[in-house]
Amino acid sequence: MLLKLIIIKTGTAFVDTVERYGDFDEMVCRGLGLARDSIQVINAFQGEALPNPGDCSGVVITGAHCMVTDNLPWSLAIEQWIPSIIQEQVPLLGICYGHQLLGRAMGGLVDYHPRGKELGTVDVRLCPAACSDPLFTSLPDRFPAQVTHSQSVLSLPPGAVLLAENDFEPHQAFRIGGCAWGVQFHPEFNCDIMHDDIVQQTDELTRSGRDVEALLRNLQETRQATGILGVFAKLALARWHT
Repeated sequence: MLLKLIIIKTGTAFVDTVERYGDFDEMVCRGLGLARDSIQVINAFQGEALPNPGDCSGVVITGAHCMVTDNLPWSLAIEQWIPSIIQEQVPLLGICYGHQLLGRAMGGLVDYHPRGKELGTVDVRLCPAACSDPLFTSLPDRFPAQVTHSQSVLSLPPGAVLLAENDFEPHQAFRIGGCAWGVQFHPEFNCDIMHDDIVQQTDELTRSGRDVEALLRNLQETRQATGILGVFAKLALARWHT
């Protein structure tokens, strides 16, 4: 049987963003750089069944606009499924919401960040363990990344390896075991998508006192962060052919 890389879709982007750039799964597909017939999208938030770990060459769990602490039934199902993926050593990449699900599934604490929402293009710093990590080893010590999140992994799971941080978010990336990663930032976002995401939140941001124009001026491309998706695809392909 042909293994496929599985995208677990946990929500949809803003309607206008979807029309211009595609939904979260389409953004991830572009970043992975794989043939579309080698990827299967599971709309978990719509109740589609999660796959058997043995049928997956790799798994990407997308971001979402809901919160992990909402404890939605389909989200709890993913959380309960994640340990089986790790036990089978299937490469796993959790993005934003997926990063938080991975953290909580393995014993970490997820809740609202005490400083509020992190949004826009931010600088990320690698931690010492990243130099020997297969997903992060080719990245520079500092690189820009796109972020939009209100919740965070406030405490890492037992045994997690911290890979990246910044002054706002101490857990920008971590690894569990040999092949499960969480990234709080969005490697699937380019500058245009991040611009669109901020604009869609203008009213909320203005009410909370954020300077929307400053956020937009600070945007920049984040090709190094985006490259993580292609590296992850290669790791999944390596499993595919073993």
